[in-house]
Amino acid sequence: MNTLIRITVIAALSTLSFGVLAHGDAEDSARSAMPPEQKAWGIGASEDQVDRELVIRMNDNMRFTPDHFEVAEGETLKLVIKNEGKMLHELVLGTAAELKEHAALMAKFPGMEHDEPYMAHVAAGQTQTLIWTFNRAGRFDFACLLPG
Repeated sequence: MNTLIRITVIAALSTLSFGVLAHGDAEDSARSAMPPEQKAWGIGASEDQVDRELVIRMNDNMRFTPDHFEVAEGETLKLVIKNEGKMLHELVLGTAAELKEHAALMAKFPGMEHDEPYMAHVAAGQTQTLIWTFNRAGRFDFACLLPG
């Protein structure tokens, strides 16, 4: 039996401060060498595990297109995240509770690093990818938690 997992967008929180993003080559190498961590909404995956590719567009109107999608439990998606706006945007996958917790941490520590496999920071006009296996049933969300 295939369980469908509905992924929906939640509104961006406009009361947060911009964080300074730090992504170093050494840190990226160390992160990629670490085994992926199981989360309630799935686990990071690699290119050779991809079942399907989905393009998600974001813009300065604080909208994602599409604003939701469905996946089968166990399906691995390559999320191609395109920033069609003129400012930095992000896409963070998680449960509503996890996203709320992340937003609170960003408010408290605006310079915090973002280097998790379920997060993508995309500069204006750029594209990033996330590869994620949705191996848990449930309803999960994605959001941009940067102000705007």
